[in-house]
Parts: sequence; C-alpha cells; structure tokens
Amino acid sequence: MSIQWFPGHMAKAKREVEEKLKLVDFVMELVDARAPLSSQNPMLKQVLQNKPKMIVLMKKDLADTRETKKWITYFKEKNIPAIAVNANDKEDIKYIIQTGKELGQEKMNKLIKKGIQPRPARAMIIGIPNVGKSTLINKLANKKIAKTGDKPGITKQQLWIKVKNDFDLLDTPGILWPKFEDEHVGYRLAAIGTIKDQLLPLQDVVAFVIKYIQEHYPSLLEERYAIDREMEDMWEIFVAIGKQRGALESGGNVNFDKVSDIVLNDLRTGRLGKITLESI
Repeated sequence: MSIQWFPGHMAKAKREVEEKLKLVDFVMELVDARAPLSSQNPMLKQVLQNKPKMIVLMKKDLADTRETKKWITYFKEKNIPAIAVNANDKEDIKYIIQTGKELGQEKMNKLIKKGIQPRPARAMIIGIPNVGKSTLINKLANKKIAKTGDKPGITKQQLWIKVKNDFDLLDTPGILWPKFEDEHVGYRLAAIGTIKDQLLPLQDVVAFVIKYIQEHYPSLLEERYAIDREMEDMWEIFVAIGKQRGALESGGNVNFDKVSDIVLNDLRTGRLGKITLESI
C-alpha cells in the first residue's frame, strides 16, 4: 500500500518550518501516545537536524500506560527528553513548561556569557495533524488561541504564543509526509484519526485494529463486543459486532461500514479501552 497525500498547505508549511527553524532555540515535537513512532514525521527529522528537541506523547489517557512508559524510556535512551501528557491535566501542563524551560536554558546561558540580556526561550511546536496540538497550545497559553477539532488539518498558519514568561512558542500546521511506505503505519494513523477517513478503506483499517487487539488486548474485545478470542474469521467478527451493536440494514443484514464506524469511534474515544497500537 502506498498512500499519497500532500496538500498544498502542507508543502508550504514544511518550507516555513525550515525557514523559521533558525529563529527558535528548541523544538517541541508532539506524537500520539497510541502510536509514538508511526506518528513521528520522518520528513521533519531531516528538517530539524540537530536542533534540541523534546518529545511530548499526547493523549496518554487513551494509551496503554505500560507501553507509554516503555516509549518514554526508548526516547530518553536516544537522549531526547520525553514526557507523556493528558492536555486536560494541569500537572502535565506544568511538567511540559518546566521541561521546555530546562531545554531553553542552555541558549540563555550562552547569551549571558556573551553579556547579552537573556530573553524568553523560543520554541517551535510541531506534529502531524490531529495529534492534539491546538488543544495543548490553548492549555499552555491558558486561553483559547488555536482552533481545535477532531478533524486533521485544523491549523493552517503559523502563530507565536507566549507561555507565561517562560518561553515563546511558534505554532505550525500539522504536516504529514508525502508517502507511507509501510502499510501498518498508514493503518495506525488512520485508526487514531490522523489521516482523513476517506483516504483508506475503513473496513481494512478496522480489520487491522481488530487483529492487533486480538493479539495484544483480547479481553477488551470480549468486554466491549462479546467477541470470543478464538474467533479468527474477520467476516464473522464484523457480523458478530454488528448484531451486538445493532449495525443492521433493512432485512437484518449487518452493515459493515457502520461496524467500522463503531469500532473506530470506540477506539478513538477510549470506550474500547486503553490501547497502544505499536510496541517496541
């Protein structure tokens, strides 16, 4: 599978990130805690090069806590500060600000040594679409600045935000990369709502999700849909979920598209349970 999706505003955003990078002291990269590696943009890795960076694993309340701890260790072993957050948790917001201050302090120390009056550190916040960037920005600024929504591609322009007196934050639009070579990456991003639902057959995405949950979280399928963990035929699984959740057409046939919507909605809202779709 090869997904091509690179709208004009994303190409423009990539160029602007490259241009503005020299203005900032460090980068705050947001990833989704349910797919921390798949939600990292490999194109941004090339753009950022050696710029100091921190990783923020968003939506930790929807992810498997044990797996999140493993991913934090993974990034820290690469000498990248990493924290997991729930944007609605005030303590998590404080932790992000403190980590950002520490990252920016190195640049401030250099200014002081040169006899230059220190200024607030400058950071750039980046991430793929629908990772929770706008919500986090509003929490960091303690007021509504960025538009929020559950659809990818809400932010379309760059914006400077003051985070108390601790640092200035440059918002950027979410950027995807032009092509997914690994189909599992595409399925994970589609499952968590990062890429638009129209880009992939949702039944295929849901089949991928169900197989993964069967392998790693079988009890959750039993609890939510009364699916026996020994059931392997995907057609039978869709039918069972459809009958259990009332996803029926006239005549009593199961509507597989409705089943797909139900499963994805349950996954994205956490009603299916705390699930991480990739592990180290």
